Amino acid sequence: MDTVAQSLSRQPSHSSAFRNALTPEELRQRVPAAFAPTAHERTSRAYTFLSTERVLRALEQAGFLPVEARQAGRGVASALHARHLIRLRRRVETIQLRDSIAEILFLNSHDGTSAYQLRAGLFRVVCTNGLVVSAGEFPIWRVTHRGNVVDDVVQGALEISQRFGVLAASVERMERTRLEEDQRLNFAAEAIALRFPGGRDAGVRPAQLLEPRRPEDVGNDL
Repeated sequence: MDTVAQSLSRQPSHSSAFRNALTPEELRQRVPAAFAPTAHERTSRAYTFLSTERVLRALEQAGFLPVEARQAGRGVASALHARHLIRLRRRVETIQLRDSIAEILFLNSHDGTSAYQLRAGLFRVVCTNGLVVSAGEFPIWRVTHRGNVVDDVVQGALEISQRFGVLAASVERMERTRLEEDQRLNFAAEAIALRFPGGRDAGVRPAQLLEPRRPEDVGNDL
């Protein structure tokens, strides 16, 4: 998800945490590529074009509504065919988490650079950062631009949403897990090593990462 987030220009706002679904007009303004009339000219004959708009209509009928959308801006050859990311939520959600909302992330493009992709995700309300769960526990669902695309995408969304309960249980288990001080410091040290490989940590100390910046971050739970 990191590379997706870096390549897509619009960031979610806190006001979108509990907002209603986006209207077609809002979608068209934020992600014009979702309404492309044809595929990019560089795609092959084997490429099956089906606009994101049509897929979204099918997902809506299955109970999934778009709440946020953005698309790649810089360095794209055609804004009408660029990669775009749309966050969807179930019309009626039965999973209740303390500060997060379960979502499906839908990624697509019409220039041949991306298949239809569906991922389980979390929208954490306290910081408005999109958090994507581990691909090991919740695999990415990919549908190529061939064959019966709509049915395959809808089936993928339904199967992913059926695992929201497992996702919620994982989050609640982390909330119940308390870390001792040495565990917290080790956790922060490993985070620094991942962020600054090769020892280039810019002088950041593990204890600095543990200093809460928001009331929601106070505590020692995982």
